[in-house]
Amino acid sequence: MKAFVPTGRADTPVALADVPEPRPRANEALVKVEAFSVDRGETFQLERPRPDWRPGKDIAGMVVQAAADGSGPANCRRVVGHPPAGGWAEYVAVPTDSLAELPDAVTTVQAAGLPLAGLTALRLLRAAGPVAGKRLLLTGASDGVGHYLTELAAGGGAEVTAVTGSPERGRRLSELGATEVVQDINDAQGDFDLVLESTGGDQLTLALSRLARRGTLVWFGQASRRPVTLDFFDFFTGPESATLRHFHYADSDTPYGTDLAVLVRLVATGRLHPQIGRVADWAETAGTLTDLRDRRVRGKAVLTVA
Repeated sequence: MKAFVPTGRADTPVALADVPEPRPRANEALVKVEAFSVDRGETFQLERPRPDWRPGKDIAGMVVQAAADGSGPANCRRVVGHPPAGGWAEYVAVPTDSLAELPDAVTTVQAAGLPLAGLTALRLLRAAGPVAGKRLLLTGASDGVGHYLTELAAGGGAEVTAVTGSPERGRRLSELGATEVVQDINDAQGDFDLVLESTGGDQLTLALSRLARRGTLVWFGQASRRPVTLDFFDFFTGPESATLRHFHYADSDTPYGTDLAVLVRLVATGRLHPQIGRVADWAETAGTLTDLRDRRVRGKAVLTVA
């Protein structure tokens, strides 16, 4: 079968190659991939790819071989999945607890844009606790995770202030429920009960200073790729009883498939709207990756498999 493999080159980070078709384990289904999405974090991994690693964690398609142990979707069911790797291919083996079935109301392209960004947003808000009535500051808000976070948090009753690189990148966030969109943390009005920080570098220190008394900052990303320097003496003399927490989406007791089913249901009922910034044939994967790395794509980028 055909699959994308890393090249180690910045201009063309992946190339199509012939690879063996997956041999699913007993608890895995074989999925014919119809669409997959790419994430900016994967562009960083492709700079120094691990030996024998193939990228791809966000896929949607059809089950062509159900799991041998009887778990998961049956043959010919449309699904969205979050495999450990190898999803940028014609076929991928996916653990059945990392799959969710798709209703007719959710397209394959919409579904492909859900897994990593959607799971991160859903689990981040779950970790943050109830947001109704809280003032929430979100940095790096114009990427795929930021769109989902804004809509979910606003829908949950939070007053969301989103920080984006430009007014154009923030316009859709206002439509999704953001109360305020700013281009600099210093322009955000007031203090915040909850800060969701994904940029790192000096932005984390600035965001930490905007916490209200007993506020919480959840650090979930390092998009700037700059090191963070924290002066804990400043932290101790800052907002009283503030909390700083690190978050990673994979640290959850809930299977991926269970949370994917939640996201699919929200999309099907019109309560969540995947922001697909680009849809292209998978022949354009390498160019899409460089555009995503260089921030020329807003929202999610989805590639369709011919």
